[in-house]
Amino acid sequence: MTRIASLLATAGMCVMTGLVPAHAATADPTGQPAEQAADFTEPEFHFADGTTLPEIHIHYAALGTPHRDARGEIDNAVLLMHGTTGTGKAFLAPAMRKELFAPGQPLDASRYFIVMPDGLGRGGSSKPSDGLHARFPHYGYGDVIEANHRLLVEGLHINHLRLVLGTSMGGMQTWMWGERYPQMADALMPIASQPIAMAGRNWLWRQMIVGAIRNDPGWQGGDYTVRPTQWARVMPIFTLITNNPARMQSEAPNRDAATQMYQTLVENAQNSDANDVLYWFESSWDYNPAPDLSKIRARLYAVNFADDLINAADLGVMQQEIKAVPNGSFVEIPETARSYGHQTLAHPDVWKPYLVQLLSDTAKTH
Repeated sequence: MTRIASLLATAGMCVMTGLVPAHAATADPTGQPAEQAADFTEPEFHFADGTTLPEIHIHYAALGTPHRDARGEIDNAVLLMHGTTGTGKAFLAPAMRKELFAPGQPLDASRYFIVMPDGLGRGGSSKPSDGLHARFPHYGYGDVIEANHRLLVEGLHINHLRLVLGTSMGGMQTWMWGERYPQMADALMPIASQPIAMAGRNWLWRQMIVGAIRNDPGWQGGDYTVRPTQWARVMPIFTLITNNPARMQSEAPNRDAATQMYQTLVENAQNSDANDVLYWFESSWDYNPAPDLSKIRARLYAVNFADDLINAADLGVMQQEIKAVPNGSFVEIPETARSYGHQTLAHPDVWKPYLVQLLSDTAKTH
């Protein structure tokens, strides 16, 4: 039995056999609480595209201990959802631990039970590179959310969340979560996202990656035995669109340094499986929360960055769409010396004051 399962059993919850050991607790050199990692198995998972897999696996890490209220329900759970190219480990980076989970911080791990899944298609969760390749169901963001929901409700017996917080893709899924499960969370914080369908520049740069993979001679319709590599020469577009130009200039101040940066980015991309990457970027096919924003009932505080090219501030999207959210508001953080473009999402020291405010605003409902 994993420590997570043991904690749930101690809290009076039945333990599902779908929770299986994955890794031992990982010690943190700063002395902060160690995370526990495990896998949840869901049988007969039906995808939105009409296909079914006999089972899927969702890998996740967790910090803290579940706490029960007077009714025996876990009342201190937090769900964190990561970005397109990441996994749940993104929230275990030193900056996240220090600014969010350390004693006295907004998501102090001694107070909250924090669940960080690897989204379907990524990391230790079920994905094309596990063996099905391009025959893996073409999941959408809705499928990722559904898998995470089942992990919480069926695997961890969590029926209510103190907070759902997501960054980038996870931010987009936070909007969808609020619509799909309007009574499940006290608070929602989508970071570095906009609640509109993929279009314009935001789909154009993604289509460059999708097209490069599908047209790579080595891709072989997804049934390659040797990983294709030519598509990776387009992948630096991801860095161009997600980083602050002033910081990139500082990191690559001359032609040789910029050339080396390019080569490094290509080499790093070649370490990823092409089918997995293809599915990452195509999985936004079902993303368009705009028509149903009025269904959101939780307090929602969206955080965006003025120098984020993915979610361009000059489109005026947030000013318009937030009006449809009954209890929603947003902040656009201006570009400063502490800005990293879209990647400011990985620097919680910049945006955590708004998290503190959101948790304070919703404390009365907890």
